[in-house]
Amino acid sequence: MNALSPAGPVSLDHVRTIADAVLYEGYLLYPYRASSHKNRSRWQFGVLGPPSASAASFSEDPGMEMQCLLTAPHDTPGGVTIHLRFLQLQVREVQRRDEDGGYTPVDQLTVDGVSVLSWDEAVEREVTLPALAWNEELDQLHRITGGSETEPLTDPSGAEVGRIVRRREPLAARIRARWTADDGFVRLSVSVDNEHPDTAADKDSAIRASLIGSHLLLQAHGAGFVSLLEPADEAAGAAGRCRQRRCWPVLAGPSGTTDTVLGAPIILYDYPEVAEQSAGALFDSTEIDEILTLRVMTMTDEEKAEARATDPRAREIIDRCDGMSPADLQQLHGLLRDPHAPPAGPAGPSPADTPTPFDPDPFDSDPFDSDPFDTGGVPWWDPATDAAVRPESDAVLIDGVRVAKGSLVRVHPSRRADAQDLFFADQVARVTAVLSDVDGAVHVALVLVDDPASDLHDWYGRYFYFAPDELEPLPVESPIEHREETP
Repeated sequence: MNALSPAGPVSLDHVRTIADAVLYEGYLLYPYRASSHKNRSRWQFGVLGPPSASAASFSEDPGMEMQCLLTAPHDTPGGVTIHLRFLQLQVREVQRRDEDGGYTPVDQLTVDGVSVLSWDEAVEREVTLPALAWNEELDQLHRITGGSETEPLTDPSGAEVGRIVRRREPLAARIRARWTADDGFVRLSVSVDNEHPDTAADKDSAIRASLIGSHLLLQAHGAGFVSLLEPADEAAGAAGRCRQRRCWPVLAGPSGTTDTVLGAPIILYDYPEVAEQSAGALFDSTEIDEILTLRVMTMTDEEKAEARATDPRAREIIDRCDGMSPADLQQLHGLLRDPHAPPAGPAGPSPADTPTPFDPDPFDSDPFDSDPFDTGGVPWWDPATDAAVRPESDAVLIDGVRVAKGSLVRVHPSRRADAQDLFFADQVARVTAVLSDVDGAVHVALVLVDDPASDLHDWYGRYFYFAPDELEPLPVESPIEHREETP
């Protein structure tokens, strides 16, 4: 494996852009308003809680550690620079000015027709250590100062009507690093521990003393990192001996470079990228920009005003969505990939040369990371793009019986079924459509015969979906047993 890319060291500004998607994942969820219940527990990933915390505080574990592998021999000059990045909570308290000149904390204050809310903000922090030489161990405590700032609030005449007070708790983070030789490679272990000295008695005090969204950026000098996801054969054993605790390293930067690693609190793949169609942060991994943007557009003026008052970053989202043109929205619709397309030929890019968009949420579909189908100018979501697909007339053979729309079946959910599916065990259902997904799997849409709302579900197109091997075909003329109702 090459030590360094011929293009030279990776720009950390580029990697920070990727890392910011981790840093702000869940920072403020749609509908971006303080009154939304889900935004009262916003901090989701990479939270290093204070070590002295009561059980009632629900504090997170105070530490994380990752191990990565390098190709450098011991006699090569160079080393690794470690960057720790996280958010420091900042309490924004709005205070009303009283007639006697004092101040009273309030949840909200309206100044010249604009609402100002009390809220928890966050400040980005980055600790950069001097380059660590080979075999040099590290054990350093870094203190992040707290503080307080005051911003006056004045009316159009210039009279002070209140103020905003922002407060931050001091933080303390211990960073350790050590080297271990392993089968011709070097394993670097980096750990981060929150060493806040005070006891956190409740949830609010615990999060104020936490490092939020914590992640690591490592940059090698005169050496290269080894992919732990797809190591070369000679590195597979050493890579398999690397252990991770709440932090997972992946190669970062342009595809093919090996001098930068991102250690994230979520599992990623090598060379993650933010989809180029994304116009800006929505704090949801950039994967569902279109639907979130459309949802923002459906908010009332009052809801948008509250979101703007909640957080400056929320204001940016609302303003950006309100200013989008139809062309901008079409850009968000992205591209449809063909999972059955043959690989590119020798003249085309290889998968390793083509970065794929950053997708920390494996349950989100990703329309942005491959070539589109040739749909002949027809929108990809239009059924006319594939005239061979006709769910209302398509059929599937089950135990030698043709099953199509109108067929009766008995449902036998498999062991992989969820709890809701199990309620349908042995129920009789009517088939409404037979569908195939892009991977070629067949799904049968059903409504339960005994469901009083089956006609309504059918009218709305709200069906239950089962695999063919979970269904038993029934003769159309077979009697259907109904439960007798007690008068």
